[in-house]
Amino acid sequence: MREPLLKSAEPSLDESQIGYPGWKIVLASFFGIMVSFAAIVPYTFGLFIKPLAESFGWHRETTSAGFSIAALTLAAASPGLGFLLDRYKPRRIVLPCIVIFSAAYVSLALLTPHLLHFYLTFFVIGLVGNGTAYIGYSRAISTWFNRRRGFALSIMLAGTGLGAMLLPILVQAVITHLGWRVAYLTLGLLAFAVGFPLTAVFVRERPVAQQDQDISTELGETVIEALATPAFWILAATVCLYAVSVNGTIAHLSALLTDRGVSAAGAAWSVSIIGATGLIGRLLTGLFLDRFFGPRVCQVMLLMTVLGIVLLSVANSLTSGLIAAALIGFSMGSEGDITPYLLGRYFGLKRFSTLYALTWTTYAIGAATGPILVGRVFDTIGSYRPITIQLLAVPALIPCLLMFALPRYRILGARGRPIDLLPEPQPAEIA
Repeated sequence: MREPLLKSAEPSLDESQIGYPGWKIVLASFFGIMVSFAAIVPYTFGLFIKPLAESFGWHRETTSAGFSIAALTLAAASPGLGFLLDRYKPRRIVLPCIVIFSAAYVSLALLTPHLLHFYLTFFVIGLVGNGTAYIGYSRAISTWFNRRRGFALSIMLAGTGLGAMLLPILVQAVITHLGWRVAYLTLGLLAFAVGFPLTAVFVRERPVAQQDQDISTELGETVIEALATPAFWILAATVCLYAVSVNGTIAHLSALLTDRGVSAAGAAWSVSIIGATGLIGRLLTGLFLDRFFGPRVCQVMLLMTVLGIVLLSVANSLTSGLIAAALIGFSMGSEGDITPYLLGRYFGLKRFSTLYALTWTTYAIGAATGPILVGRVFDTIGSYRPITIQLLAVPALIPCLLMFALPRYRILGARGRPIDLLPEPQPAEIA
């Protein structure tokens, strides 16, 4: 495909200028993420739990297993996708993933009472899910930005927030008026119509000849070197434990609130508010990352997650549900920004996608664990008791302590080896 749009750009353009070509990649990635696995699966899955139970008689734990299958498959497939993205251009991997992901969701409109169909479809969705989400887009953006990388990544990731804000309302309206089959069909067609053309036209890495040393894709630590550092495992443990808390909460949020007397429309609004506050959280976190030390920013956001989950555990009205969801959503917006930002700062871009994918593997393990545990507890005791939800806050609290062990940022020498430690960034250095 012809690429005159970006290759002809002046490398001297500043990242802060609106005409800088990297912002076009950011905008296209924003809309791609908005209809990706990251927005569609976590934020709409719970809306189908009751309709599927009414149609096929499936228990909530049985249905929740579909989410877990997708998450575990995503965990297993992500390192392979990361390796391919480090080896080939993003579009060559992302575009086929979008096609398969969209087709899988369309096929759910033909769902039968046989659970094998449901599980196999979510297996396929998990197989290509991360190819439609953060990994490919994050690498492309990171090659274009250095000093404004946090803000650029935050704009891209804000696409998840907008998707989480709009998609639950759209899906619930379609389910109410046209049925859950049309809702699945709508999601599949939307994912293709929005994501495919924008990615095909705009998303690509910065040409190597125009890359500065600080953002060169040819410099950075190898996977083995990165895995030998405590910093990587702290980041991996953080995203895994965080995922247990947040995904266990979100997957059952709608069912929890409706069981406590909130209307289905009100519960959908609670899911939607997560997207709205997540969008704000992502943008603000991007600005904070460009000005303050990333681990400290992360600790503050994790504490907001804990507070939101504790409040949700005792929520008995739409108002309290909305407030709890807003806190959780704001902190969720931050987590997506922080992980790729810190990986790039600590380990460089040479194997960025592979390392990011490995952290996604740990995230997916946590994401698979949370929902199915809550579903099992519900099926055992028959309700969402406050203590059950409160226990979900504990995994999000543990990383707050782990973050104190992260070192200062490193810079890389000519051969990609760390040669110095950068001090914690101060606002004056970024302004």
